[in-house]
Amino acid sequence: MELKIKALSPKLGKEIEYPSYATAGSAGMDLRACIDAPLTLPGQTVLPKPVGRVAACRVKVPTGLAVAIPEGYVGLIFARSGLATKFGVAPANCVGVIDSDYRGEVIVGLSNHSGEDYVIQPGERIAQLVLMPIVQAGITVVDDLDDTQRGTGGFGSTGRG
Repeated sequence: MELKIKALSPKLGKEIEYPSYATAGSAGMDLRACIDAPLTLPGQTVLPKPVGRVAACRVKVPTGLAVAIPEGYVGLIFARSGLATKFGVAPANCVGVIDSDYRGEVIVGLSNHSGEDYVIQPGERIAQLVLMPIVQAGITVVDDLDDTQRGTGGFGSTGRG
């Protein structure tokens, strides 16, 4: 399979590396922040009562590139595990989706779930892109669904958790 990448920034290939696989066994290719200067992603805060909820800060980080995902595939943007577990920084929407017909810039929405600010450096690896085949299902509206052993059992119905 071939992934066509279009540089939207003159920094790509010079100051900032193109997406690449870190090892021969890597499932995802690293995406890098295409920014001019360090970008501070503030840590989450607890809002005062009566709201009392936790608010995580979110930013959109450009990658400086566009891709042509092959038809029949989807590009999925996942967290880099080290960034998420060590610093609490992960995609704001959990998993980003790049459809095969999208040709705009790949932007990574990031959230900081820690209580500490995190500074994103120009060229830093911020997420990973995984290509996967997709199936578009035909939709059939029915009055009833077939029975299964589980039935309508929902959250926690098959065991602990």
